Amino acid sequence: MSLPAVPAEAILLGVRVDDWREAVRAAGSALTAAGIADPSYADEMIRMIEEHGPYVVIAPGLALAHARPGPEVREDGIAVVTLATPVDFGHPYNDPVSVVLALAVHASDTHVALVAELANLFNDSTAIADLAAAKSFDDVQRILGVPA
Repeated sequence: MSLPAVPAEAILLGVRVDDWREAVRAAGSALTAAGIADPSYADEMIRMIEEHGPYVVIAPGLALAHARPGPEVREDGIAVVTLATPVDFGHPYNDPVSVVLALAVHASDTHVALVAELANLFNDSTAIADLAAAKSFDDVQRILGVPA
């Protein structure tokens, strides 16, 4: 399985937020703008972090926000949000976060496969810093290795 296309509407660069909830909400808004998920999906992503802690902070500077597959998801997809100023999610080792990826999928097996694909992408030690420094839609597409 490969990563799905990331439309321009699903990429927000240099977003200013005050805390992790606003960062996740921005990522949810990007999913909604791209037609990937309903607005309520952002609430679900926030609820998951509130219930389970900052498990979404999967590497230094990187959060992979997501919720369980559900009716809020219109199609499988990813949003990318870079933050103007990093924020803490409460992770003991990987805070602060400067890049939030939001993942929305229809089925659990797809979820596991896409998380594995993303993990492979971030085996490149410069990928997070490269995303955080991205200046354009094209930069993000190149770093992720996905079509528009």
